[in-house]
Formats: sequence, structure tokens, C-alpha cells
Amino acid sequence: MTSHTPASARETSAPEGSESAAPFVEHVRREVARTVVGQEAVVERVLIALLTGGHLLLEGVPGIAKTLLVQAVARSIDLAFARVQFTIDLLPSDIVGSEILEQKTGEFRVHKGPIFTNLLLADEINRASPKVQSALLEAMQERRVSIGDTTHDLPAPFLVIATQNPVEQAGTFELPEAQLDRFLLRHRLTYPSPTDEAEVVRRSLSLRLKRQGEGAVPMTAFDAIDGSNRLHVGDLTAAMAEVQAVHVSEVFVRDCVELVNLTRTHREIELGCSPRAAIALVLASRARAWIHGRDFAIPEDLFALAEDVMLHRMRLSYEALAEGRTADRVLAELLDTLA
Repeated sequence: MTSHTPASARETSAPEGSESAAPFVEHVRREVARTVVGQEAVVERVLIALLTGGHLLLEGVPGIAKTLLVQAVARSIDLAFARVQFTIDLLPSDIVGSEILEQKTGEFRVHKGPIFTNLLLADEINRASPKVQSALLEAMQERRVSIGDTTHDLPAPFLVIATQNPVEQAGTFELPEAQLDRFLLRHRLTYPSPTDEAEVVRRSLSLRLKRQGEGAVPMTAFDAIDGSNRLHVGDLTAAMAEVQAVHVSEVFVRDCVELVNLTRTHREIELGCSPRAAIALVLASRARAWIHGRDFAIPEDLFALAEDVMLHRMRLSYEALAEGRTADRVLAELLDTLA
């Protein structure tokens, strides 16, 4: 590899000004921009998840439009959408479903849970107990769930976009490595720029009342989502097929594997990345290349996505943490060895 995008420039290099591969990408960006200001990098990550069928974990403080953005994306495409607010008292059956005994017939009837959808938003996933979190494992990996003695296939496409708050940890359960590894990407959201934040405030001032009979309630940004101009699921399927045709060279594959292997031998890393990380790097890079109008992956794709693909799969040693080292700093040093 000869060049890469510095970590400080990754989020500021806005994809909106780049050449996109198809009207599909521009349609989603345009429809989301009607509701969400800025956050172009997050929209790109959601698009990558959609195009690869991977799962996405969004991490950020409350109030920066994580849930709003996901709903806006779902409304821009004709996808079945379900949202589950994860809480401490949530049960696995509240997500997957259960068998219900019909008193009249004496037979069991399957009641399917909200997981039977195309896009599942798992809001504040780390607030649920480990038992509930593990209920997602089979669905995220195999695209099917078991209810009673029967296994049910989930709709196609199916992906999970989960959110979590990294600040308020009281009453939360850290996601285990086995579940974190099933997320293709973990993206950390930041506060909007002052310019974008000013636009958010202006838009909130333009929201009107939503009348209900003789009463009314103020509209929210969720009410302002326009779902009238939707793409069909077939458009997403066609885009996914085009992404599959993007060329990934043997050299690119070797670089991804080398980077992943470096995390397993580094003295400051206690737990390195699994082979799933190398697969995720290749798949996500291929989708990013297509989004930016290319039919081949380049080093810039790898360096732009390395943090989102690898950081949640790495764990530093106690000694490294005691010295004040951070996983993103260690990963940046590993990336420099490939440059």
C-alpha cells in the first residue's frame, strides 16, 4: 500500500461531494438529508450495512439523531421496520416471539416478535440483560430464529442496527465479545458542527402543530420524515448484486489479513481480531468502493473503515491501559506499518 487517509481526516472527508455509483445512493442520501442534518459518514455506514447485509452498532451520546437517522433510512426504502427499546425487564420472547396456547382449540399458535422485519432497530441494546442480548445471536448470524421446536427464517433482507450510549453506564450490560463480533461495523457518532447544529435548531423552529381532533401536539423531527418517495426492495437487491461485482485484488485481501494478524501478535493487545474482521474489512471496503463510484477497492477504503471494523473486536492488555494507551492509537500505529 502506498497511501492512506489520516485518522483525523476520515470523518471530515464528506462523501456527499464524491461521485456515487448509482441513483440508489443519491436517493437515500437526499431523503435522509430532508430530516437529518449532516452525519454524512453515518449515512455511508448505514448504506454499507444495507448493501452487505451486515449489522451496525451506532455509539453516541443521547440527542445526536441516531434513532432518527435509522428511521429516515428505512423510510427512504420500502423496508419493513421495527424498533425495540431495550430495557432491563425485556424478555427474549419480547423480541423473537413465543408460542401461545389457543384455549378454544387447545393448540399452540406462533406469535412472531418484532425481529421478523427487514430492519430492526435495537435501541440502547446494552440496557438489556445478557440473556436478551444472546437472543439476537442466532438471528444476526443465521438469519433465522427458533420458537419452540420450530425454526423460522427471517425476511430478506434482514439487518440489525443497534444503538448504545457510551457515557451513562449505570444499569447497563456490556456487550460480550461474541456478540460484538457479529456487528460488521461499530461507528462512534460525534456532536454536529456549529453550522449543522444551527440548521437543526432552525428546522425545529419550522415544525408546526399536529392536530388531533380539537387538540394538538407539537410535531417532532420523526413526524417530519417524508416516506412518500420510496425505493423498492428490488432496487436494494439490484444494488447489492452490483456491490458483489466490485473487484477486490489479491493484494488487497493479503493486506486485510496482514492487518488483522498484526492485532493478534501485538504485545499491547490482549484479544486480537477474529477472521470475521478480515471478512468484514473486505466486504465493507467493496461496498464503500461502489458507493464512491468505483468498481474496485483501493487502500483508502481499508483505512477509512479500519476503525469501525476492528476497534470493537480488539481488547488492550491491562498493562497497556495502565500506561494510558488507547485502542484507536494502537490501531493507527498498525495502519502506519501498512502505509
